[in-house]
Amino acid sequence: MEYNKIVAITGLTGLYELLNSKTDGAIVRSLDDNSTKFVASRVHNFSHLESIEVYTVKENINLVELFSIMEQSTETVPDSKDSKAVKSYFQTVYPDMDFERVYISDMKKMIKWYELLQGKVAFKISDKQPEGNAETEEGIIEDDVTAETDKVAVEPTATEEN
Repeated sequence: MEYNKIVAITGLTGLYELLNSKTDGAIVRSLDDNSTKFVASRVHNFSHLESIEVYTVKENINLVELFSIMEQSTETVPDSKDSKAVKSYFQTVYPDMDFERVYISDMKKMIKWYELLQGKVAFKISDKQPEGNAETEEGIIEDDVTAETDKVAVEPTATEEN
């Protein structure tokens, strides 16, 4: 199972593996009980875990990065029903989290998802460019501009020959 195929679905508890998508919904498999079902997109919204970010006091981080930090931590994961223990856990494991914008209910959900995924999925982002590639993106933009300039320079020459 790949992390990029895991989705959360509004109105349904737990996480699901996206097996196949259709124009009117998707076929998913529950990670809790391995049941497979069709979920209509008119009724439910799908959120890929890869696209979920966590508010921090600096730049937001992807949820998978937080899961990796949790996996590497020596702290034991608390029971998701104990609000104080959950908040204390995240203050210890990731103190840069913005605790004013990340609610306790979100933290509890992150713990439930982490426990559900632990051992089943490798916590890594697939095919994402590393941060700090602004120079690379500018280089690509420059190449595109150069290519357009070349096209513009070639067009009048071709017109003059006709």
